[in-house]
Amino acid sequence: MFLEVITPDAKFFEGEVESVTLPGAKGSFQVLNNHAPIISALGKGIMVIKTKDSEQRVAVEGGVAEVLDNKISVLAESLTEE
Repeated sequence: MFLEVITPDAKFFEGEVESVTLPGAKGSFQVLNNHAPIISALGKGIMVIKTKDSEQRVAVEGGVAEVLDNKISVLAESLTEE
C-alpha cells in the first residue's frame, strides 16, 4: 500500500507501508492491504505507520483520510512525532 501524509505546512510522509492505524472521529481504525474504499474524518489521537522495517507513532490533531485502491491519503491539520 502507498501512504501519503500531508499537513498545511509540508508533506510529512510518502511511501510504501504494511499498515496504518488512524484516529477516526468515532474511534481508531486500521487500514491493511486491499481495504475497502473509505473517507473518514480524523480526530485527535495517535497515527501508527508500520513499514517493512519500522514503526512510527505520530500525534494527529484532526483532518481527513481517504483510502482508495491501496492508496491512503491523510490530510492532517497538524502532526507531532512521538
